[in-house]
Parts: sequence; structure tokens; C-alpha cells
Amino acid sequence: MSQQPGKSAGRVMLIMAWVAALFLATRFFADWEARQENPNTLVSSQQHEGYIEVKLVGNGQGHFVASGYINGLAVQLMLDTGATDVSIPSGLADRLGLERGAPVTLSTANGRSEGYRTRIERLQLGDIVLRNVRALVAPGLDDDQVLLGMSALKKLEFTQRGGTLLLRQTTNQ
Repeated sequence: MSQQPGKSAGRVMLIMAWVAALFLATRFFADWEARQENPNTLVSSQQHEGYIEVKLVGNGQGHFVASGYINGLAVQLMLDTGATDVSIPSGLADRLGLERGAPVTLSTANGRSEGYRTRIERLQLGDIVLRNVRALVAPGLDDDQVLLGMSALKKLEFTQRGGTLLLRQTTNQ
């Protein structure tokens, strides 16, 4: 017994509708998950007389993650007041063209490893721009997330309240 052409076309359309719905749901939840990791993909700044402010929102784990730039290339930054220096994963440092300087022994949560001193010519977060920032190339870091340590943060004032972090850079007058 053969099926009627209308029923067959209807089934195909139903399957296509389900595939489209699953695709859209997957895209929606992938975007939602990315926003949960980095709620500061668009960093807004406010210019005041004598200073620039950037306000960041903490992610679901309570970390402050934001999109920024190193030497003009887009990077993801995670603020880490427990890190002495800005730490850059080895692969990302290569893509950024950062030179490896003197070797240093790094003490991390995963134990000791060897890294290399380097300098960041220009680091930007919103309208805040830091120049000549001391940093480390850290081969032990897994992904492309840069740890924004105290070698950068000490150049700023910062205040944390209720899940937000306010960064302030004094401008030269």
C-alpha cells in the first residue's frame, strides 16, 4: 500500500520544522551559555572630568570576565587580584606576537611551571588603556583567557559591590 503524496510532504515538513527548532534552540542556549561565562562582551565606559570608569558584572561563578584588547587584538580577560602579573596562555601569546623574555618559575594552583617574562605595549578594557604592562607567557594555561593580574590592576582604582566591579583610571589633566 503506497502513501498519499500529501502525507509524505507533510511528514517532511514536520521533520524540517523539528530540525529548525532544534537548531534554533541550540544556538539560543549556546549564546546564553557564552553570556553566562562573559556577561561583559560589550564593555561600556563613562568619561568624567579627570577619570574614566568601567563597570563590570560578575558571571555566574562570581568571576569578572570581560572582552578587551591586547595590542589591538580582541581577547577575553578574567580579573585576578591573586595574580601578580598579567598571565597569557602560550598559544595566545604567539598569536599576539609577544616576545618571550627571561624564564621564570611560576607557582600556580596546578603546581610549578616555567613561564617567560614579556611586556604588553597596549592593553584596553572599554575606554581604559594601559601601556607597557608587565606580563608573563604561561604555558600551563589551558585556554585563550588572559588573567588580568595586579601588574595591570595596580594602575587602577577598583571597588567591588553587590556583584559588580567598578574600575577607575585617573586621566592626566
